Amino acid sequence: MGTFFGSLLNLALLLLAIFAVASSAIKIVQEYERGVIFRLGRLVGAKGPGLFFIIPIIDRMVRVDLRVVTLDVPSQEVITKDNVTVKVNAVAYFRVVDPTRAIVAVEDYRRATYQISQTSLRSVLGQSELDELLTHRDAINQKLQQIIDEQTEPWGVKVSIVEVKDVELPENMKRAMAIQAQAERERRAKIINAEGEYAASQRLTSAARIMSQAPAALQLRYLQTLTEIAADKNSTIIFPLPIELLRALSGIVSTADVAAAPPAMPAPDEPPAPTI
Repeated sequence: MGTFFGSLLNLALLLLAIFAVASSAIKIVQEYERGVIFRLGRLVGAKGPGLFFIIPIIDRMVRVDLRVVTLDVPSQEVITKDNVTVKVNAVAYFRVVDPTRAIVAVEDYRRATYQISQTSLRSVLGQSELDELLTHRDAINQKLQQIIDEQTEPWGVKVSIVEVKDVELPENMKRAMAIQAQAERERRAKIINAEGEYAASQRLTSAARIMSQAPAALQLRYLQTLTEIAADKNSTIIFPLPIELLRALSGIVSTADVAAAPPAMPAPDEPPAPTI
């Protein structure tokens, strides 16, 4: 009886060992993963997705995620090319394109990409001026993406997008930029006002030239002005006096003054010069 129970126990242990070996030999990798296989410490290759077998104890598998990783670069204090201190944070998107190099070429590809993103952000922004950072951000993003991608390419990592999210400026710089923007708006307003005055003077010159050729047009303009004043129901009406009337009156006055002026006295005759 004891021998029978001993045989059953040995059988159970054998089945358990076979199950453990079989479970360690069977590997299932998801669609977005790859399994990098090492056999006795040497690289065999990447397998997956799906079901495959490895040799227990001899083979070792490392899973690598191929999905896009969002890397948040924390705020970095950077001194720009024109000596302005700003705080800038960014975000980078990358993914593994070569699982074997991502495991063999670098110890931790996530941490390595994180560190190279920080240093590249400081380096690129330190070579750019503040105006370029604020107005040409797309060019800076493209330059950052190119630099980081070139440095992570030997690791089998592809950096697709790098975006500068926020630029934090000092308070004194914000006030200086606000004053500059206000001065720029005032300059534009003065230029527009001067252009309007110039256009109005040209129109007035043309109108005066036309009216000088037809004096009756000036009288009609006077009457039109009087009509516009009377339409407002004002208690005081200003009647414009025609300029031709003033000219006629000035001509009459000047003629009367000439007629009323006393005749000029003749000059006395000079005595003849003595003869010798």
